[in-house]
Amino acid sequence: MRLSHRRPVVAAVFDDPNLVSASGLVPIVRLAASAGLSRLADEHLSVPTDKGANAGGKVTALVAGMVAGADSIDDMALLRHGGMPKLFDQPYAPSTLGSFLREFSFGHVRQLDAVASRFLTALALRSPLFDHTAGLVLVDVDDTIVEVHGYAKQGAGFGYSGVRGLNALLATVTTAGSAPVIVAQRLRKGSTGSPRGAKRLVADALATVAKLRPADSTATVLLRADSAFYRSPTIGAAIKAGAQVSVTVRMDPKVKAAIATITDDAWTPIEYTDAIFDEDTGAWISRAEVAEVPFTAFSSKKAAEQVAGRLVVRRIPDLNRSAGQDALFDVWRFHAFFTTSDLDTVTADKTHRAHAVIEQVNADLKNSALAHLPSGKFAANAAWLVLAVMAFNLTRAAATLTGPTLAKSTTATIRRKLITVPARMASSGRRLTLHLPTGWPWETDWTQLFTRVCGPPASATT
Repeated sequence: MRLSHRRPVVAAVFDDPNLVSASGLVPIVRLAASAGLSRLADEHLSVPTDKGANAGGKVTALVAGMVAGADSIDDMALLRHGGMPKLFDQPYAPSTLGSFLREFSFGHVRQLDAVASRFLTALALRSPLFDHTAGLVLVDVDDTIVEVHGYAKQGAGFGYSGVRGLNALLATVTTAGSAPVIVAQRLRKGSTGSPRGAKRLVADALATVAKLRPADSTATVLLRADSAFYRSPTIGAAIKAGAQVSVTVRMDPKVKAAIATITDDAWTPIEYTDAIFDEDTGAWISRAEVAEVPFTAFSSKKAAEQVAGRLVVRRIPDLNRSAGQDALFDVWRFHAFFTTSDLDTVTADKTHRAHAVIEQVNADLKNSALAHLPSGKFAANAAWLVLAVMAFNLTRAAATLTGPTLAKSTTATIRRKLITVPARMASSGRRLTLHLPTGWPWETDWTQLFTRVCGPPASATT
């Protein structure tokens, strides 16, 4: 493709007051309003002074800006261009929204957490965001470092990754028929250890999941996490909430001793890297194998804190040997996790490995609103994280209303196809009509979303 020689571009003028660059915000904001975002913020937030006035409008503006691609406070100016003031009431200036965030304290962030939980529950009632069918409901917990720059950031420090930043702890929920959504979040100082505060977050996450599930649901909740969260308080919080667990363990002497008791004939080949499926025998020919052994976690603690379960172990050959030196016997590398689930050994291992799906959520957030933590104040950045989570879940809910094609897409893909669609406004009889580009490849998806959210209400049936 190249520029047209028949009609060359000779000028560009920013002079049309009826153009908008993100027409997809119309159904998005309508969906947020129907889920009660503004009302919930007004009811639960008590941000002081005049900066906290009309909290519902300011929270909605921040979430809408993030959905449209804003990753800093200055980027919120995109809510005030062209015809946006005609489409939306009170498109606040970035300075106003920044002042609002800087008034937050830790208590106000916890109030915003309550708004986010209730908002997600309301979205699930208005969209196929969460699959209610029987099966596993997978709750994943993980933390990630959000890199920051400059010495004015409160709480910034060097964490486990060696990167200077702040630590975001997240919990997501996934089912076989739905993509991950975030059910709990917490911002912590950069140098904090991964398990700090995980007990409270797990309890909050499982409480939200319980609200998302119907009362007659038979689905089993399984909490997955890596070895950083193999702690008695975290596991205990999950067990107390009625969930099963699947958590990677550290290779301490007790775990090594349990692995040593596994006999050679107990190992089963599994589908793994470079595995080959033998159609004649119906089995995998693989160098990776799994086995299990009964195991009691935290046996050194008092009886009330001990958890009975099993240790599922995966072993693969250790190929990190020097060139030209053949081994006299097989040397294995072991990866073990503790689980209380009733899945068979092979299925339990495959299910546990899928915990990596939360890394995609971390990357998605960092490619969107969490690309920056824009304030020098820690509480403001903690509120920014909660708002980014609400924007993530709102975008996911909107995508599910268009059908299965975009339901599991990344936020950037959904934004490109549904949100940042340019449009020209036309007014007639105090009503606005949006004129979008002809030949838009995702016209059907956009129209489906608009019709389901902004269309006339369904007629009453008798």
